[in-house]
Amino acid sequence: MKLLPAIDLIGGRCVRLAQGDFARETVYSDDPAAALADFASGGAAEAHLVDLDGARAGSPRQHDLFVALAQSSALNLQVAGGFRTAEQVAAVLDCGVSRVVIGSLALADPAAFAALLDRFGSDRLTLALDVRLEGGAAMVAVHGWKVGSGRTLGEVLRQFPTVRHLLVTDIVTDGMLSGPNVALMTSVMSEFPSVELQVSGGVATLDDLAALRATGAARAIVGKAIWERRFTVAEGVAHARG
Repeated sequence: MKLLPAIDLIGGRCVRLAQGDFARETVYSDDPAAALADFASGGAAEAHLVDLDGARAGSPRQHDLFVALAQSSALNLQVAGGFRTAEQVAAVLDCGVSRVVIGSLALADPAAFAALLDRFGSDRLTLALDVRLEGGAAMVAVHGWKVGSGRTLGEVLRQFPTVRHLLVTDIVTDGMLSGPNVALMTSVMSEFPSVELQVSGGVATLDDLAALRATGAARAIVGKAIWERRFTVAEGVAHARG
């Protein structure tokens, strides 16, 4: 399993939100390029960047920053935040970004997301599904986690059999340092063993990384635990790898 250190960006600043709530924002740095350099020096090969301004607006807002970071960093960058069109996706891929995360579009317009998969290939796109457990079922949420889609993770994912990279965020644990939902991720890998699962939400300790590695997940996205120095990137990389 690989560790993906995460940077959430608002106005170019590195922040974290608790459970996606913009009113619960903590600012950690105003220098994302330096943060990426630190990640690289710790042995990370990839990083996960989120344009929170773009996520809130429904279209990318920090394109120039993404491009500058992709061109200056030694890391492979996966970026997210408001991507809806082929033009938006192409603009960052053409400038050196490795993968683009798509979430809301896949729920709102499955045909459009399928067309993006056909155009860019399954290795350049990550399907992101934010879930909340309801009666034991992993229900997908939309619109900044405020609204339930009425569909399970499995129902959505089965629409896109060519998806390779799947990012699952457990809403309840995101940004809370309460531990990841290992049972949920184990269930996802059991039902969809061919996907490369990215886990987001809740990692607080090195033991959490070891537990996620045991699920068969391919990547663990970790933000707050690194920013709050619960462990170093180097320690995280080593425990994720096993």
